Amino acid sequence: MNLSVPRRATAVAALTVLAVTGLAGTTATAAPPSAPTAPAAPAGALAAPDIPLANVKQHLADLQSIATANGGNRAHGRTGYKASIDFVKAKLDAAGFTTTVQQFTYNGTTGYNLIADWPGGDANQVLMAGAHLDSVTSGPGINDNGSGSAGILETALAVSRANLQPTKHLRFGWWGAEELGLVGSKHYVNNLPSTERSKITGYLNFDMIASKNAGYFVYDDDPTLEGVFKNYFAGIGVPTEIETEGDGRSDHASFKNVGIPVGGLFTGASRVKTSAQVQKWGGTATAFDSCYHSSCDTTAAVNDTALDRNSDAIAHAIWTLGTATTPPPGPVFENTADVSIPDNGAAVTSSVTVSGVTGNAPATLKVGVDIVHTYVGDLVVDLIAPDGSVYNLHNRSGGSADNIVQTYTVNASSEVAGGVWKLRVQDKAAIDTGYINSFKLTF
Repeated sequence: MNLSVPRRATAVAALTVLAVTGLAGTTATAAPPSAPTAPAAPAGALAAPDIPLANVKQHLADLQSIATANGGNRAHGRTGYKASIDFVKAKLDAAGFTTTVQQFTYNGTTGYNLIADWPGGDANQVLMAGAHLDSVTSGPGINDNGSGSAGILETALAVSRANLQPTKHLRFGWWGAEELGLVGSKHYVNNLPSTERSKITGYLNFDMIASKNAGYFVYDDDPTLEGVFKNYFAGIGVPTEIETEGDGRSDHASFKNVGIPVGGLFTGASRVKTSAQVQKWGGTATAFDSCYHSSCDTTAAVNDTALDRNSDAIAHAIWTLGTATTPPPGPVFENTADVSIPDNGAAVTSSVTVSGVTGNAPATLKVGVDIVHTYVGDLVVDLIAPDGSVYNLHNRSGGSADNIVQTYTVNASSEVAGGVWKLRVQDKAAIDTGYINSFKLTF
């Protein structure tokens, strides 16, 4: 995991699906002890296989051997990193994946990303999982991030063993130079045409999933992706918390900053586990990973239980999201007239009139928002139903990318569908300009 986090990015957002159930976050609570049985797959999705812990640990042992044979690390620009790429690629090639090694240059040295596509699935709906493969120069990086790399590798191999026929196209990525500022994943995303970005329905990131003093943290960037992981852990009796330590510090940020919905798992880095978290998860009131970015980040410092649970959770997410059937969209209503947003001024609205739709709005009401603005961190964006009910879509805190081109899923099932719906936008700070480009409702 990378240490630094920028205040804002300059990338232009692409299409995302940010699923919001009730538009309010939920707080995980401790579940009672129960037998660790995996939760059932939702309707339309296949159940995931158990991921063999021994296989994942063997991948970590191989990465450790690579580091040991190459100066003790697998860092960008070092021989250990290229050997790591070659190792993972050989496994995937033998399993029937189509692999691509993408090169980039950083700090005068060549870096590499590895992309692996599983044949089949809807090419217009891509589910992607990724992890950075590089370590820091000071150690072999077995938890950070051999663990995430090994977890998605074994999940990909499980896809091959099952000869999975997913409904979505499955893609896996191993990123270079994450420790130097998310360099590899930024290069990948920035070189994707906007049409290809829009095909990625979700990116799942796994960075440090086997910390010795582990916690169980779930990314809360996208409620649908978050819910898949929360449901899994609830099903095996393991309480979770929202991940905050790694916000913007791992490769999911590269995808999020261009509007791709993201999710993921994390077991903690240098922060200290609180007494409440010790009661919840066990362990000690010390750093989640006392070997973070150190020479002791070896196979000896891996938490087998956390590695096992998180590897199974990765497979659960790939099978759940990758094999589910997507329902067709309903009627669409759109206003494409530009509406200027006053700088640090009064709220403005764009309206659409819904007709010919009876009953209440669906729980899967899609709200398409296209706002051109200098800095979205200054904006408050609300959906207003015909009866005046307000659903907050964006409230300044999510200002990591310029412009908003997003599709929010709003649970508005209590609202009568017919009538005038409004998108209300207010700029809450000075020296920024913009306008509403379009507002769309899909029932």
